[in-house]
Amino acid sequence: MIACLERFVPENDIESRAAVEASIMCKTLDLQGSIESTAAADRDFGGLYSRRPLAVIRPSSADDVARVIKAASRSSTLTVAARGNGHSINGQAMVDRGLIINMRSTENNHFKRVEIDGSTYVDVSGGALWEDVLKRCVEEYRLAPRSWTDYLSLTVGGTLSNAGVSGQTFLYGPQTANVAELEVVTGRGEVVVCSERKNCELFFSVLGGLGQFGIITKARVLLQSAPDMVRWIRVVYSEFNEFTRDAELLVTCQGGGRSFDYVEGFVFVNSDDPVNGRPSVPLDPDHGFDPAHLPRNADSVLYCLELALHYNNGDKPSAIDMVVKRLLGRLGFIKKLKFQVDVSYVDFLLRVKRSEEHAKANGIWESPHPWLNMFIAKSHIAEFDEAIFKKILKDGVGGPMLIYPLLRSKWDNRTSVMTPNEEIFYIVALLRFTPPGSNGSEVDKLVSQNRQIVEYCSQNGFDYKLYLPHYQTQEQWKEHFGGKWERFVERKACYDPMGILAPGQKIFGRIRNT
Repeated sequence: MIACLERFVPENDIESRAAVEASIMCKTLDLQGSIESTAAADRDFGGLYSRRPLAVIRPSSADDVARVIKAASRSSTLTVAARGNGHSINGQAMVDRGLIINMRSTENNHFKRVEIDGSTYVDVSGGALWEDVLKRCVEEYRLAPRSWTDYLSLTVGGTLSNAGVSGQTFLYGPQTANVAELEVVTGRGEVVVCSERKNCELFFSVLGGLGQFGIITKARVLLQSAPDMVRWIRVVYSEFNEFTRDAELLVTCQGGGRSFDYVEGFVFVNSDDPVNGRPSVPLDPDHGFDPAHLPRNADSVLYCLELALHYNNGDKPSAIDMVVKRLLGRLGFIKKLKFQVDVSYVDFLLRVKRSEEHAKANGIWESPHPWLNMFIAKSHIAEFDEAIFKKILKDGVGGPMLIYPLLRSKWDNRTSVMTPNEEIFYIVALLRFTPPGSNGSEVDKLVSQNRQIVEYCSQNGFDYKLYLPHYQTQEQWKEHFGGKWERFVERKACYDPMGILAPGQKIFGRIRNT
């Protein structure tokens, strides 16, 4: 049927040919799923770009995903992108006149507990949300995955295609280090089960592979016992070197013994701004932040370590208090600026859900989010603080400015994820929220500021990598992957030789089928 295009649509009219190809293809595919409106898939959470796909497919299984990819490969120009919950920032999960596969339609395809060699796993769909995985695992098994992201309304396949980091990463590594097996549909339209021992090259390619090699349709995720409760703590610092010293002390577990189960940190403005400033620190509305406890020489920005200790309902409160006292006793925070609450484990992991609900009520959830996420080596993080936090961002970003250390030894070098070379490196996440009705020029200024920050790191020789990377040219991607670029290219040629998958990443172009 597609061959008939040669007679009716000029070969150089690429847009018209693609539209006709997509229409013919969708009508002739033997899909068990369905096709939905394209309107909801032309934007993502970032709100910075708009790309209208030709069709949005809701697959019922991996076989449907394979049919779509195989059909696209028989066309001359069609590309395919998997879309989870649409939370990408720079259009990574969008296509321009291509096909979107809405993986959310597969969320309930898999959920099964598996015991292997004394370890417990759960098989879940790539289209499942982590928050639903959490709730079901805790309710049905009293178990939970070990490694998380801060925000859990993200799909399993989406975060595994990037890395997946949070305050547990220093203990267990990113989410990509906590899966034993994947089911993947490659760019060739083949459904392949892969693991460290079986089809291992595909397994490590897909983990952190930015969707370039295949679409994750099922994942086997490692579980551990789920605690009942969490002691959630925030402590404040005025000096950056003291903040980083203590954060590194905790994540490297120096001194032996138990550490906290979660370690993160953030920068906030030394002002009464309710979003960027001191009021954003307390964990309870009844807890106030008294600036009188700050040193007189406190700078324009301050720092907060955010910590959590897991425990069970049967544990003695005095024992929990003793552990917390011992761990905090080694730290140099401002003693009268400590905030803590006790919450359930599930409520703690879903803590960002409350912020989402608040943002939706205020209208800022739907506004553009020009976020910037970076990994920066320990040796450059103090200069980053001086040049970026204390100067460029001294008034805040309208949302959290996260910063906390990670350990490179917890990451598997065989995956496609890129990190700095040093053992200790920091994640810096500038999670900007713009007011409703912000115009294009206002958003452009924030995007330009992000670019200024990245350029500063480059010009000053920082050892850094963008996390959730976004580049415009292949030369920039080559620089990002460095010595691993050739490996990345070889993997692409093996698993998606026509460049069909994830065109929104702008790494490879579509190779026309002649």
